[in-house]
Amino acid sequence: MTETDVIIIGAGASGLMCAIEAGKRGRKVIVLDHAKKAGKKILMSGGGRCNFTNYSINPDNFISNNPHFCKSALSRYTQWDFLALIARYQIPYHERDHGQLFCDDSAKDILKMLLAECADAGVVVQLNTHIDNIDQLTNHFHLKTDHGYFVGQSLVVATGGLSIPKMGATPLGYKIARQFDINVIPTRAGLVPFTLQPEDKDKFSPLSGIAVPSIVSNKQQSFSENVLFTHRGLSGPAVLQISSYWRAGEEVVINLLPQANLETELKSKRRQKVKNTLKNILDGYLPKRLISCLLPDELLAISLQDLSDRQIQQVADQLHEWTIKPNGTEGYRTAEVTVGGVDCDALSSKTMECKRVPGLYFIGEVVDVTGWLGGYNFQWAWSSGWCTGQYV
Repeated sequence: MTETDVIIIGAGASGLMCAIEAGKRGRKVIVLDHAKKAGKKILMSGGGRCNFTNYSINPDNFISNNPHFCKSALSRYTQWDFLALIARYQIPYHERDHGQLFCDDSAKDILKMLLAECADAGVVVQLNTHIDNIDQLTNHFHLKTDHGYFVGQSLVVATGGLSIPKMGATPLGYKIARQFDINVIPTRAGLVPFTLQPEDKDKFSPLSGIAVPSIVSNKQQSFSENVLFTHRGLSGPAVLQISSYWRAGEEVVINLLPQANLETELKSKRRQKVKNTLKNILDGYLPKRLISCLLPDELLAISLQDLSDRQIQQVADQLHEWTIKPNGTEGYRTAEVTVGGVDCDALSSKTMECKRVPGLYFIGEVVDVTGWLGGYNFQWAWSSGWCTGQYV
């Protein structure tokens, strides 16, 4: 039997950050993970360069049934605090669109930094360890694993969500919550491509590889970024973002020409006696294959001079307000995050401790806090892990 102060389940971003902070306080910490390697999602994120935070972190960039819950942690350990840690290790990084920060070299730099901090703080990271059972006895948590028994005063669940199961994602965190009668908000895949209805898939799959700057909207949110056509459906940053807000059966509206007012411009060209066909004119706005999929050939063949105001408006509406009902998403297999999770109302926003189960904490993606694309989910991991590390 191994006795310790703090047991953390999950050697990912939030678990390692929590371990570092608890270790710095002189707490004896063991991190357990079933994987062969720590930080697997860190290593694969951002195409191997880890989009580790964002210059602009705001509670509005997060989805939760309790939108106020994340405010405390994000304000107490900010992106600037993490950047100070990066600076200490002289890890080079760069900014991409929308304040997204990536390593210049490799995501391995972030993981090496976290593991070095763990080592300095005396943290033990034990991998290849599967948990069979958890009990709470006499104010201690008893874990039975395939590597023996572990007993700790505090238990931190940092198991992540269900996204990308090939990286080792499991529902363990939610099972632990339910074991202790803690509510779990129903989960769904987030930051994930859409699949299309069969007829739409047949129509648009030949466009695979085409990317178009667009605004994608539903009743809740709107995102301005690229839409990418794939052989299965729609992807690209704007689609991934809106997917976290989308529910089955809903439509999404896509403005394929956000920088233009097509109705005004076509009428202006008509007044200027431009004699091209509608197809030739629209070729200057969007890829030819996309136009042919969205508008009928007989309309495209008409000379601009012969188009009525009503026809011009119909063309503009189709390209500015292309409305489509996804068949679904690609699911957890390709989702970057899991929306939903352990109910924030069951936790302290200051410590992440369960209100009804002293000594039990939930941090990171397993909690019902989901960030936008762009480094927000890593910042939630750093912030929630740091906060819990001050108390366990």
